[in-house]
Amino acid sequence: MSEPEFMEARGPEPRFTVETAKVLAEVAHNRQKDKLKRPYREHVIAVGDALADFDDDIRIAGYLHDIAEDTPMTRQALLDMGISERAVDIIERVTKRFHENPDDYEAGIRFIAEDHDATLVKIADNAHNSLPERVKALAEKWPDKPPVTRYDDARPVLYEAVPVEEIRKILARINPWLLEELDARLDEDDDTDYENLSYESAAED
Repeated sequence: MSEPEFMEARGPEPRFTVETAKVLAEVAHNRQKDKLKRPYREHVIAVGDALADFDDDIRIAGYLHDIAEDTPMTRQALLDMGISERAVDIIERVTKRFHENPDDYEAGIRFIAEDHDATLVKIADNAHNSLPERVKALAEKWPDKPPVTRYDDARPVLYEAVPVEEIRKILARINPWLLEELDARLDEDDDTDYENLSYESAAED
């Protein structure tokens, strides 16, 4: 049997799947702890799970969004494992150490918001970090400057970058409490004069 025939007989090389990404995330972050000394793998799994309504590249990037930040894993290693360039690009864009100025959080958020896919991953990341019980615990641990303050400031920038329907899908899965905040923000941005709104003008809009 010739080499091409042998390759065809074996079938296509297995793809790097969403399920593989979830397992890799659990293994890669297994011994790490978050700011509250909780298992860090719980965070990355929650972020990946929150992106279940989106395509495989975005979901894979969600599970692995911190792998380049918190482990020795390189871009080439990820590509060699079969992860798509698109997914790796998303991972790198949300990785703080690859930003022009890693210490400038606001600039980093603006950079992420320039890319639709990376923004979705960051919204999921932000939402999990902003769960009510986590916000309360962080505020108690750092009463003078709780880390969640910057998460609050980041959301308007991220929300401007993607359709609101996509934001809702993520928040509904990972942090439904933020849906009320989102609706309040949308109400503030709505400058429609409802008191003088006629049927005809509404139809024209």
